[in-house]
Amino acid sequence: MRVFTAIGLMSGTSMDGIDLAILRTDGVNAIEIGPSAAVLYDASFRRRIEASLEVAKAIVHRQDRPGDLADLEREITLRHAAAVKDFVRNLPAGWREPDVIGFHGQTVLHRPHLGVTVQLGNGGLLARETGIAVVYDMRANDMVHGGQGAPLVPPIMRRSPGRCRSPIAR
Repeated sequence: MRVFTAIGLMSGTSMDGIDLAILRTDGVNAIEIGPSAAVLYDASFRRRIEASLEVAKAIVHRQDRPGDLADLEREITLRHAAAVKDFVRNLPAGWREPDVIGFHGQTVLHRPHLGVTVQLGNGGLLARETGIAVVYDMRANDMVHGGQGAPLVPPIMRRSPGRCRSPIAR
């Protein structure tokens, strides 16, 4: 199996910033775990994300971006891109050529009982900004395949390899 170097990004429910980690994997096993980092959001940006939770309640279809959610999504993506560029620039030699980024985005709405989950983050924009392929929309893809979208669990843990086919932006 081919070994990939992958960067994982997470901006969780705490809305406090971006967590980054890098590893080498064959897609099933972590072969080597590399450095990790965190980039904190400033208080005013965190408040914008918190306010977006109320705006997101109006979403009916996962593509909807009422109010200023489209602008916020772009800014979240650009902040992730800046974090990745800085992270890669500061990695030790041998880690500086990642093959792929796993991009979760920022969850602003999760209603699995209605089949709707929305994570702000544009995989295509992140790929263009970083020059690295991006796998994204993992929660929505999990729901399409019968999951709840959370918690995200690797397919191997569900005993259904190949089930998750999230989009890849290059």
